[in-house]
Amino acid sequence: MELISQHAKRIMEGCKERARQAGLRFEDETLEYIVTNRDLVELSPKIMIPTLYDYWVQEVEVLGGQGRYELYPNNPYETVINTRPPISYYNDNNPDWLNVMIFYHVIGHIDFFQNNLFFRHTWNYDFTGRALADKRLFAKLRSEKGRWVDYVIEFARTIDNLVGYFDLLAESGEHTGERSLSLLDYYFDIFLQRGPKPAVSTYSREIDRYNRMLKEHPEDGETRFLKSVTEKHAELEALYTKKAKEKKTVGRTDLLRFLMEYSPFLNREENRWMLMVLEVIRSTSLYFQPQIRTKILNEGWASYWHETLFLGDDRIKGHEVDYAIVNAKVTSMPRVGLNPYALGMRLFQYLEEQADKGRTGLDYYQTVDRRERQHFDRATGQGRDYIRHIRENYCDSMFINSFIDQDFIDQHRLFVVGKRMNKERMTWQYFVRSRKAADYKQMVADSLYHPPRIEVAVTESNILELNHIFEGKPLLRDFIQGVMLGVEYLWGGEVHLQTSVPVPIKAGRDGDGQAKEETPKRTINWKRFRYTMKDRTLSRALVE
Repeated sequence: MELISQHAKRIMEGCKERARQAGLRFEDETLEYIVTNRDLVELSPKIMIPTLYDYWVQEVEVLGGQGRYELYPNNPYETVINTRPPISYYNDNNPDWLNVMIFYHVIGHIDFFQNNLFFRHTWNYDFTGRALADKRLFAKLRSEKGRWVDYVIEFARTIDNLVGYFDLLAESGEHTGERSLSLLDYYFDIFLQRGPKPAVSTYSREIDRYNRMLKEHPEDGETRFLKSVTEKHAELEALYTKKAKEKKTVGRTDLLRFLMEYSPFLNREENRWMLMVLEVIRSTSLYFQPQIRTKILNEGWASYWHETLFLGDDRIKGHEVDYAIVNAKVTSMPRVGLNPYALGMRLFQYLEEQADKGRTGLDYYQTVDRRERQHFDRATGQGRDYIRHIRENYCDSMFINSFIDQDFIDQHRLFVVGKRMNKERMTWQYFVRSRKAADYKQMVADSLYHPPRIEVAVTESNILELNHIFEGKPLLRDFIQGVMLGVEYLWGGEVHLQTSVPVPIKAGRDGDGQAKEETPKRTINWKRFRYTMKDRTLSRALVE
């Protein structure tokens, strides 16, 4: 692994200049390296961070990567990591025209890292330097504690997705001068969303009513709205005052932090070294949380800019066909499956066009006639500003749920694919299951990262209680035993987990007790079960 040549560096600096002229914002300093196939295979298990701590699973993944490369030799065009300064890696055999395209893509990523609010806790954080210190710490601990260090790492990594990322994000927002919770925010964000199944229709009606009041009474529309709300809900102001006075406590959904704060076992004098290991695992996970949650948005933004900037670059001359081939490999829309580069880029292009025509405002959404919607054009020219706002304030789940609509689905001829067995040919058949925006949106949403929400509490008998807030997705049962074994060790005592488990409903019976001739479609019923890990033995019981 070595730094890129001075010639390639000059090309990169020229790309930066053009990107800034187009409106991208990023820091001047960057590092670019040329890597070999061997380097990529060895760095991939470490998330491309050379200084990341060593762990035996990484060695296994390196062997797996070597085997896969021998069977299917291929490399990514580039890899960029969100550090200070940003570090990017490139193949050693790229021609200049390809490097220009790749550099524009990388610059798009860097702009996203340094401006998206979900990354704000990383903006002033030298992760590679911190990772090097953590690596040296683990090496020192291994020389003193031996294999127990790897046991603690393994136990901590089983729950490294339960780290209270949004709590950290809220704290970093406060440091940047973010305003406190207002009565209006409390009404929409908390009050209307109480209960196990908040009514979406009620929330939408109130949003429409609020927007209508602002339009009809520009000077005091918000005051009028709040007055009508407090008259209807007499308890609202008291609940808001109570919420505003609440003091922050250790996150009840941040299991790793909870164990570090309250575990009797970890806080014994002889075990305090384990706290350092847990802190490294937790801080590493928190650093990468925004990248996991912005894959479609991030890759779409970078792909949008590599296409926009490279097509306007005179260095594309003579390489149009080569570019088209490479770009199609990266941004083509598959008929089956999901390509985050392609979906994100096309959604940004679609939203830019919509905003340029003024189709993001209330007037357009209140237009019912299909012909009028097709010819609606206010010629606002605000498309680029609009997608920059999205780049700054959205994550994947918000991006998908807010902007995939039927017009976008129809324009790109998207659909949801189903699969069924052809028993005559004994082959799988793929078919178009749906062309509705709601179904496509749900398919994409199901593919997004969504860790379980686990609330933590301790009983009077010092039993750790983990309550899984069920959101339609069950926990993976194959991993429950291993995870709870690790949590029992880190807690130093008995652990309970309550979660929802799908139970198949048996076929119904006639009045005489005989089974019906036609078996109904298989359905399931969700029931709550309590898993108990005690003395390294797992048991399960139905919660009545």
